[in-house]
Amino acid sequence: MRVAAAQFAPVPGDVESNVHTMRTLVGTASEQGGRLVVFSELAVTGYGFGLVAHDPALRLTEDDPRLEPLRAVCRETATAAVVNAAVLTPGGAPAITSLVIGPDGALLTRYDKQRLHDPEPEVFTAGDRDGRFTLDGVRFALAVCYDNRFPELAERARADGCAVYLASSVLEEGNDSFEKVYPVRARENGLCVVLANQVGPSDIGPCPGGSAIWGPDGGLLAGAGRAAPSLAVADLPISA
Repeated sequence: MRVAAAQFAPVPGDVESNVHTMRTLVGTASEQGGRLVVFSELAVTGYGFGLVAHDPALRLTEDDPRLEPLRAVCRETATAAVVNAAVLTPGGAPAITSLVIGPDGALLTRYDKQRLHDPEPEVFTAGDRDGRFTLDGVRFALAVCYDNRFPELAERARADGCAVYLASSVLEEGNDSFEKVYPVRARENGLCVVLANQVGPSDIGPCPGGSAIWGPDGGLLAGAGRAAPSLAVADLPISA
């Protein structure tokens, strides 16, 4: 299976513009043979606590019509996408959520970030269950940024029969996760790990991109560099 980690510089608070960029990246990944595209944490709005806290319009629903261009391109290209946004929970508060849109445009699953990093709890509610879905016979696990600092999430993914671990993140310049977290999760658990990171300014500082894909031995399979927009694309050494 060929997958892609997509990176770009979101326009803060501009859902329409960001969705347009994401749609283009899904199309580009499909042209390169990608079956699945992963986007960074809060890619739909940009990573900004104040934005979501003060503008209710930036809190999406699972079937939000503003995501229809993404559902459409997934249908048109038979590509799946992991789209991260502030998505409302049944309790009315937003979570930091990965919505997995299937190749038919339907929602495969949602995953709400479980481990919130200060000051995220002031705005968002934490999830309480692991994220899983199956595509082409391959079982995938979902995680979001600070989740990845907790090795038990990847350990549970391995125990649950997952082969691929998808991490939507926002990592600032100098963050050691590129070396000390993501390849380690891959190597310690025999998982392929896909990291999608933002490019450009965020609430935690400038982000360098560096989206990447590691094989189950922790070896780097592909990297997107620092360009925006850009893709890291790799064939995963797995079978259904």
